[in-house]
Formats: sequence, C-alpha cells, structure tokens
Amino acid sequence: MHPTREREESPIRVGAGPVSLEGNLIVPKGARGVVLFAHGSGSGRHSPRNRFVARQLNTAGLATLLVDLLTEEEEAVDQFSGHLRFDIGLLADRLVGATGWLANDSRTADLLVGYFGASTGGGAALVAAARLPKRVSAVVSRGGRPDLAGPALATVQAPTLLIVGGDDGPVIGMNEEALDQLGAPVKELVIVPGASHLFEEPGKLEEVAGLAADWFTRHLGRQPGAD
Repeated sequence: MHPTREREESPIRVGAGPVSLEGNLIVPKGARGVVLFAHGSGSGRHSPRNRFVARQLNTAGLATLLVDLLTEEEEAVDQFSGHLRFDIGLLADRLVGATGWLANDSRTADLLVGYFGASTGGGAALVAAARLPKRVSAVVSRGGRPDLAGPALATVQAPTLLIVGGDDGPVIGMNEEALDQLGAPVKELVIVPGASHLFEEPGKLEEVAGLAADWFTRHLGRQPGAD
C-alpha cells in the first residue's frame, strides 16, 4: 500500500508550436518522474478514466500532466468531422511540445518523462517517443492503437507496456502486431481478462492503473518507499 501523498492540481497553459493548450499538472512531494497523458478519440484532460489513473500514479509518487491535445476550436470541428483525433502526426507534435514544456518548468525539469496513451493517443505517444529517444523513458498504452504509429514503431527505444482488454478482440490483434514491430528492447503486452475497450467493468481500471504505476515507477525512478 502506497502512503497517501499531497496532491495539488495546478491549471497550466502549454505552448506547443503555434497553439496554446490547456492542462492540469500535479507534482506530489518527492516525485520520481512525470507522466504525460495522450488522450484518445474525442477525449481530453477531463477524461474520468485518465483522471482516475492519474490519481493512482500520484499516490505512487509520480507527477502527472493531463493536457488537451486539441484547442477548443479544433475540438469543436473534430466533434463533427472526427478527423483530427486520428491525425497522429498532429497529436505527436503536441506531445513533443508538451514534453518541451515539462523540460523548461522548474517543477518537472529534473524528472524523467513517461507517456500514458489511450486509444489513438497510444499511437501518438509512440510516435512522439520515437522522436524523443533521450527524453521519453517509458510508455504505457491503454486500449491503444499502437498500429497507428506505423514505421515509427521500429525506432521506439523507451520501455513500452501495451494493455488491452480481453474482450477487445480487434484491438488485441492490432497490439500483438505492433508488439512484434516495436524496436524497444523492453516491451510487454498484458491482456486483462474480462475487460472491454474502456475497462468499464468493476475493478478493471484499477488493474490498469496498478500495471501502469508499476511500469512507470520501474522505469522512471526508484520504487516508492525505496531509500
């Protein structure tokens, strides 16, 4: 059981190229790393599932940054067209920009960075990780579409954990193929039995959060409680 840690959420604005993105940063006392969330289709920093996972990561001693990868104007357009959420290059650009922001903010500048991607955000996280091999130290994908990373998969170096629901048939196959193509020397696919694409079944999201916390604490710093 991890000790309860102080959590103070700070609203921030992240400059990513020509746009400014809204986000929420939490840096627990003594944080051992920071996890940047790459939201999936039609989702953002208010996603209840990602916020739940973020709370568990905070408890494990990790800082978290949940940021909207699309501006309000882009979200309004995408709500009808749905094309921007599948623009993996654009989403990866925004992640790279947010990662630069973390490197320049005094609260997070000294922390190793991990990405937590969901749905299409999983593909974007891997593309961004491939672009920043010296900056991104771990990736976790929840019900993600790593296949959308395409050729970038082969150049990913960050330890990567792919988590898929056991009842999410088509996505399991996509993740199995992506795992084979991943260049990361440390990589793993975990299939959570009885879980659907959104892990809405009782206890399943908790299982995802536990797997993610273990992966990030292993690759971003010391295990909680270690001296």
